Amino acid sequence: MAIDGNGATKITAVILDYGEVLCHRPPNEEFHRLAKVFGADGKSFQKLWDKNRGAFDRGDLTAQAYWAALAEDAGADIGPEQIDHVCKWDVSMWGSANVQMVAWLRRLREAGIKTALLSNMHHSMIAYLRENFDWMDQFDFITFSAEVRLIKPDAAIYEHTLRGLGVRPRETLFVDDREINIQAAREIGMKAVKFRSTEQLRKDLEKIGFPILPVLE
Repeated sequence: MAIDGNGATKITAVILDYGEVLCHRPPNEEFHRLAKVFGADGKSFQKLWDKNRGAFDRGDLTAQAYWAALAEDAGADIGPEQIDHVCKWDVSMWGSANVQMVAWLRRLREAGIKTALLSNMHHSMIAYLRENFDWMDQFDFITFSAEVRLIKPDAAIYEHTLRGLGVRPRETLFVDDREINIQAAREIGMKAVKFRSTEQLRKDLEKIGFPILPVLE
């Protein structure tokens, strides 16, 4: 099904990010709990977290190697059992689905819009999603960074997803919570909306004339 966006380009597909779009951001307490393990405060822990996260999500590092490197950078003496514990925390804290967004995903499919998931995600989190979320079958195509060895904002990962859906960039709406990923999508010709909340997304979709809107409860 093709739907006009603001009377212009027809949107035939919607591509969604996972983290902080289809799932809620973990509460700060969860990050503080992790930071404490490494003897770090919130601000310094964020830098440690980010340093090798791209390589982790791209599949260049195992979970154990990622957390061991983080511990070394933090100057923390962390044993294998603690690392295993942290690996489990890291997965579970990102496991709270945004039910309003999942409901919107289902509505898109019912309307005949093609759907895809495009997420920077490491292997353990991928396995968690596939084992725990039955709504994963609502996607026509799924791109996980660790499986294709590419990460956003590399244009190649967007192009891979577009090929998988069989759509052109100008026919596609992309939703992500990070500005750098939004800009990369726009650079290859996709219509893109930055996600900050379901309410804000609804308003932005109304502005571009996209008629299938998230329902606020």
